[in-house]
Amino acid sequence: METKHTINQPVNEKVIYQNPLLSLKVWEINDEREHVMTPVDYYPWHYHKEVELLAIIDGDLTVQTKENYLTISSGDVLIMGASQPHRTSKVKKGKLRYIVLQIDLHKHFDQSILPYFYCFSELTHPLEKINYIFEDNKEIKQEVHYLINEIHKESQTKEKGYEIAINYSIKRLLLLFVRNDTKNMLHYSEEQDLTKLKPVLDYIDSHLEDRILVEDVCKLLNFSYHYFIKYFKKVMGMSFVDYINLKRIKKAELLLLTTDKSILEISYEVGITNMAQFYKLFKRENQCSPKAFKNRMLKANTL
Repeated sequence: METKHTINQPVNEKVIYQNPLLSLKVWEINDEREHVMTPVDYYPWHYHKEVELLAIIDGDLTVQTKENYLTISSGDVLIMGASQPHRTSKVKKGKLRYIVLQIDLHKHFDQSILPYFYCFSELTHPLEKINYIFEDNKEIKQEVHYLINEIHKESQTKEKGYEIAINYSIKRLLLLFVRNDTKNMLHYSEEQDLTKLKPVLDYIDSHLEDRILVEDVCKLLNFSYHYFIKYFKKVMGMSFVDYINLKRIKKAELLLLTTDKSILEISYEVGITNMAQFYKLFKRENQCSPKAFKNRMLKANTL
């Protein structure tokens, strides 16, 4: 009896990054069996914490998500959000060739673009909602298709500076999504909101090693405590405390990779004096200890 997999028990797929520094996996699938086709419900539902992008080079691929069942063809691209159950199959005869890009987008938000973190947090809508961009704008679809292929090519050739090239392409993808989301599915905050918060963001940057109190930053904007808490989360997409912790861990990552300071010294330098709390926050962000993170990253850098 043929097994049909339901969405109620999707498989949690662990993605192994080809380069931990880039937090992504990209590969090509080339199925030359012209007469082989398989119903999509033959395959189990699966999900992963990484965003997945598909770029079809040749043939037809059927994709099923919680909200859609569609077939994409040569030249098409598709994005599926983090932890969104999905499954794919070749249900038509013919050859099939496409690129799969799985990426932890949040790892690519450095200090300068953190204000856009909320757009890709998927707190209100899965990223799948922005696929309309590719339907409405052929030029954007072509550019995204090109960038996915470039990321794959750079990851294969590994020429000098390939990490820079891949990072550039990822930033370019983010920019294309933000600028061409005419329906505002990413819930981009108005520039005036970000400008209004700038004194607070600057204050956080310059006082990471200190104890930062909500009451102190409220005075910078002349906001009440409760209004500030709600306003900050609305604009930034995360709570005030979570934002500070994220900035501290990002700084700790940098110090681990660029200095010989001990983990204790780094913990204090980023404003976390409780080592148990530092390890907890670091592991939450990186799924490993600070020491394991440093060893993994330095090893990846020598490959």
